[in-house]
Amino acid sequence: MRDPVTVCTGQTYDRPSIESWVATGNTTCPVTRATLTDFTLIPNHTLRRLIQEWCVANRAFGVERIPTPKQPADPSMVRSLLNQASSDSAPTQIRVNSLRRLRGLARDSDKNRSLIASLSAVQILLTVVFSCNGSDEMNHEALAILVMFSLGENECEFVASDLDKIRYLSMLLFHSSMEVRVNSAALIEIVAAGTRLPELRSQISNVDEIYDGVIDLLRNPISFPRALKIGIKALFALCLVKQNRHKAVAAGAPEVLVDRLADFEKCDAERALATVELLCRVPAGCAAFAEHALTVALLVKIILKISERATEYAAGALLALCSESERCQREAVAAGVLTQLLLLVQSDCTERAKRKAQLLLKLLRDSWPQDSIGNSEEFACSQVLVVPL
Repeated sequence: MRDPVTVCTGQTYDRPSIESWVATGNTTCPVTRATLTDFTLIPNHTLRRLIQEWCVANRAFGVERIPTPKQPADPSMVRSLLNQASSDSAPTQIRVNSLRRLRGLARDSDKNRSLIASLSAVQILLTVVFSCNGSDEMNHEALAILVMFSLGENECEFVASDLDKIRYLSMLLFHSSMEVRVNSAALIEIVAAGTRLPELRSQISNVDEIYDGVIDLLRNPISFPRALKIGIKALFALCLVKQNRHKAVAAGAPEVLVDRLADFEKCDAERALATVELLCRVPAGCAAFAEHALTVALLVKIILKISERATEYAAGALLALCSESERCQREAVAAGVLTQLLLLVQSDCTERAKRKAQLLLKLLRDSWPQDSIGNSEEFACSQVLVVPL
């Protein structure tokens, strides 16, 4: 147990377990089978302290002390805080303080976030974020809370359909506070990914300043991991709009993506590589990646190293680059792409990854060293594997 609580029958359970039991429709005590006449969960502080003391006593055996759990937020208190935060007649400082308390509660637990969301918090916070009746501090606090929640399609369209709101968020990307910049990029990503209408997605990605601000986040050192994570999510969402990808290229995305590729965690590396492949489909993007001395070697090295998706995106980017540049073909061969591709087509990777690998093998056939063509068993294998598609 990490958070022991007592129910009305006197039995004690770990909070997540008994909450899950009740949430699935059970109305009885799991041990006594008596009907739960009151669903209030009372923290068992004595048992929790005994558990913590046991953890400390067994620290030598690798046992870590459980933290003192924070109590769930009270619905009436959350409702009051939301009312204060949204009240135009309340003093600005009171509204800011209410938002700060809400932010702390939202950070504490998933249960608190679910409670806050159930009280129409997203709609209230959206109004506060773009309000002209408060202070910048109030807007920024509301923004920090808002990005902790998912937005429905209607909320996303509420932002995306108003160009002034998009421009306001793009302006925040250049704020002196890194937190404000990252939160602004996070909301841009949420809205861009959650908007289905092509014309609204295009309107978001058509704002030039957005690319400069988002890409600048990726230039920050790895001491700001959230900036890297949010930055690549936002850039990927923006680059899904084909007609505006050239704006990302003009803002310097190719160089930054290659320079930062080694700093991303697995999921973020997949997004980064997917973005690279998308930008390689734009002539200017393909040329920019080809000019970077490390692009081809890095893409070759990534094949079969990070994940199946990463391999597929890397192979796709290499195919685009090598289709446009003989120099990239030579660089790929020199980096050992032949062996990597032969391993790929025989692996359990996705069919799309294998298809890209086969196309790339055919494309590079004339660039292979003569000794590999004449003597390599791998080349003989490739003659069987590379078939017209």
